[in-house]
Amino acid sequence: MTAMSGDESRIEFSKPLTAHETTIPGVVLYDLPVHGDNRGWFKENWQRQKMGALGLPDFAPVQNNVSFNATAGTTRGIHAEPWDKYISVATGRIFGAWVDLRQGPTFGAVATAELDPSRAVFVPRGVGNAFQTLQDGTAYTYLVNDHWSAEAQGEYTFLNLADETVAIPWPIPLEDAELSEKDRAHPRLADVEPMRPKKVLVLGAGGQLGKALRNAYGADDSPAAVDFASRSEFDLADPDSYASRDWSQYSTIINAAAYTAVDKAETPEGRRDAWAVNAAAVAKLARVAAEHRITLVNVSSDYVFDGTVAVHAEDEPFSPLGVYGQSKAAGDAAVGALPRHYTVRTSWVIGDGDNFVRTMARLAAREVNPAVVDDQFGRPTFTEDLAAAIRYLLDTRAPYGTYNLSCSGEVASWADVAAEVFAVLGRHPGDIQRTTTAAYFADKPGAAPRPLNSALDLRKIEATGFIPHRWEDRLRTYLGADDQVRVPQGR
Repeated sequence: MTAMSGDESRIEFSKPLTAHETTIPGVVLYDLPVHGDNRGWFKENWQRQKMGALGLPDFAPVQNNVSFNATAGTTRGIHAEPWDKYISVATGRIFGAWVDLRQGPTFGAVATAELDPSRAVFVPRGVGNAFQTLQDGTAYTYLVNDHWSAEAQGEYTFLNLADETVAIPWPIPLEDAELSEKDRAHPRLADVEPMRPKKVLVLGAGGQLGKALRNAYGADDSPAAVDFASRSEFDLADPDSYASRDWSQYSTIINAAAYTAVDKAETPEGRRDAWAVNAAAVAKLARVAAEHRITLVNVSSDYVFDGTVAVHAEDEPFSPLGVYGQSKAAGDAAVGALPRHYTVRTSWVIGDGDNFVRTMARLAAREVNPAVVDDQFGRPTFTEDLAAAIRYLLDTRAPYGTYNLSCSGEVASWADVAAEVFAVLGRHPGDIQRTTTAAYFADKPGAAPRPLNSALDLRKIEATGFIPHRWEDRLRTYLGADDQVRVPQGR
């Protein structure tokens, strides 16, 4: 290889592709292999598969921009845009400077580095970016994952290049540099409004899980912003709900809405409604999530299985018995095609609203001895645990995919759960009349088929560090905290 001249003489050829963390979370420097000979040099400037293996987010760039700078000392920034950027240099050298302008504990943190054609940097949304050219004729290029628009520019956050707090050590003093008048006039750090993170959208906020998600996020003092939408605010079956929403504002959709009238789903009207909400609408959400790079969380059900396996793992093939389970399985399939998704499969949900435990508690208070099926087995899921698990997966950025989530504890029948309710409320557990599924539904024509085994294998979510509470403990707390379902003790 012949010797290079000019800026090429500074390039370190054939070094391995490596990643280097900086003092700003998410800002990562990349050493790029450059291959040179007597003709010049070649590099893979951005290689999705290789860089993904090093941890670069699959940020889905949609636009490539080039900034040509005629003279050394040209200085641009500090601009924080509402999108991610992957920055490199085609010719010349720059001094790069980055300031964290996102709301949070690292606001104001600074990182600097020199970039030439053998080095690149990933800059996430909300981090201020600036550079100063160190050679004449420097070409600066960057990929972004959203298109520029006048509306998007209104979300920019700017910082003065000469801010004394961050004190960037510019190689060429700013008084000798080429700056635009706009860049000279940007505010100091003390006057900068930090860029808030993108928001979380919770659909079905009026349901049992939606209420628990309000509690899970409502008591938090983190910068996470959450929009809660009940059915009146976002109707999954209404196309206008999708068209009127500014999806660029969201990082995550949590779909806590569903059609859950299991028996009614077996009727012609119910079948249409179940498929509209649980399948077609979820497919629309998946399409929105794919288009806008949004993480989609969708809540699934044990009813996607036929219950012939004692304990269900996440990778068990679908085998739904009825329309409700079929519609949920179709929604699961649509969500599973997304690169950024969490399917949270649950069973026997108990929360703030009408549910099996409240029904048993009311019957206990009225001195009724109900007949309850004793050949369907699983574990209840209290919405407090379900909401906490969803937030945990998102906050810890657990690997995407399907996770089973119910409470832990002993696998029990519905009659066992009812007996436990009676015992907690002072009724004798033997007052529960145990029966079979076949006998219970003998006089209920049109009832949906139920899986006899609904217990979920919890090892995958426990491996992430989230340990669900025992349902027996949650039940006692749930009943003890609800004065409306208390009955006299002593029977």
